[in-house]
Amino acid sequence: MVIKVFVATSSGSTAIKKKQQEVVGFLEANKIDFQQMDIAGDEDNRKWMRENVPGEKKPQNGIPLPPQIFNEERYCGDFESFFSAKEENIIYSFLGLAPPPGTKVCTAVPPQ
Repeated sequence: MVIKVFVATSSGSTAIKKKQQEVVGFLEANKIDFQQMDIAGDEDNRKWMRENVPGEKKPQNGIPLPPQIFNEERYCGDFESFFSAKEENIIYSFLGLAPPPGTKVCTAVPPQ
């Protein structure tokens, strides 16, 4: 399984750059294998990302912005959902990965 992070390497938005750096930095720091898929320089990547983000996850203008995260073909989420999963310690579940051996596994417990 390969985690794919769709990014724009030549984005003019500092907010997008910071979000991309946070996702990539977290994955690198936790030794989670991933591929960066550039949507700025590769039209096929851009088209694939836009077609595969679920409709209910697209913004009102219909064009999802990077970073967008996939596990192979399965959509995991955007930066906001990544950030929430990271804060709730459910990042491996979010990414559809088994936690590495020896990792403390935390799951979100729904309120009663």
